[in-house]
Amino acid sequence: MQTYPTGRRSATTTTAALTAVLALALTLTACSSPGPAGSGGDAGDTSLSHVHGLGARGETLYVATHEGLRTAGADGRPVPVGDRRDDFMGFTITASGTFLASGHPAPGSGGPADLGLVASTDSGRSWQEKSLAGEVDFHALDTAADATVYGYDSANGVLRVSADGVEWEERAALRALDIAVSPAGPATVLATTETGVVRSTDGGRTFAPASGQVLAYVSWGAPDALFGVDPSGVLFRGGDGGGSWTRIAAVPGGAPQALTVVDARRLLVATQDGVYESRDAGGRFERRMAVTAGKGGH
Repeated sequence: MQTYPTGRRSATTTTAALTAVLALALTLTACSSPGPAGSGGDAGDTSLSHVHGLGARGETLYVATHEGLRTAGADGRPVPVGDRRDDFMGFTITASGTFLASGHPAPGSGGPADLGLVASTDSGRSWQEKSLAGEVDFHALDTAADATVYGYDSANGVLRVSADGVEWEERAALRALDIAVSPAGPATVLATTETGVVRSTDGGRTFAPASGQVLAYVSWGAPDALFGVDPSGVLFRGGDGGGSWTRIAAVPGGAPQALTVVDARRLLVATQDGVYESRDAGGRFERRMAVTAGKGGH
C-alpha cells in the first residue's frame, strides 16, 4: 500500500464550506436510494462510497456505508460484514466492543424508515434493535467512558443522551454535523457547527459560543488525542478541551466523509478517494481502502 506524507497545503477553511455540508446533512434524511435490496450489497460488490462512519477492533477496520458495514479483504477490497445492507448514517464502536449504529433500513427489508439505535455484539454480523425505531435517525453517535450514549438527531436538530441506549433524554437543540465526547469525563461534549466548534461541560444541556475554528468532523480517542478535520480535508489537533486547534497537515484525497481517532496515535479518515490510516498522529497516512463516487459526508 502507498504511504502519503501529509505536507503543508494552502487550503483555507471557510464557514461557507461547512454551511453547505450542514445544509445537505439537515435537508436530507437519507442518501439517495441504493436500489432494490441485494442490488449492490452482495459479496461481489467491491465498490465503496458514501462513507458515514469508521471504527476498528484490533487491526480490523470497519466502514459504515450507504449499503451496510464493510471491512477490508485480503486484497484491500471492501467485503460486506453480515447480511444487513442498511444505510448506517451514524456508527461507533464502544470501549467494550459493542457496535452502535443508526440510519435507514435497506430497501425492501420492511420496518420503519428510521432505525433508531441498533446494536451488534458480534462485530456487525448481526444487529438487534435497542430503541427509538421509527422515531430517530442519528447522524452522529459517540459514547463516554461510563458507556453513556450521545446521539445527534439530525432531523429534529437535537442532542439526545442515554445511560443505557434505551431510555433517552433530549438536551440542547443545535445545528451540527458531528459530535465528540471527552474520554476523561462524560459531561464534556463537542459539536461541529457552521460557525465553529462548540463545547458543553454539562452533558450537552448547554453549549458555549463557538471557538472560531470551523471543522466538519471531530473525534476524541484518548484524553490527549482530540482531532478534527475541516471541510477541505485539513487535519487539526485540539488543545484545552477543544478551546484551541493546531493545524497538522492535509489528509490525502480531499473533502472528508468521516473521522475516527482510535487512540493517541492511530487515526482513521475517509475522504473522497479513500479510507486512510495514520499510526503517528497524522504525520503520514496510508490508504487502506479506495473510495469511489464519494460526494462528501453525511
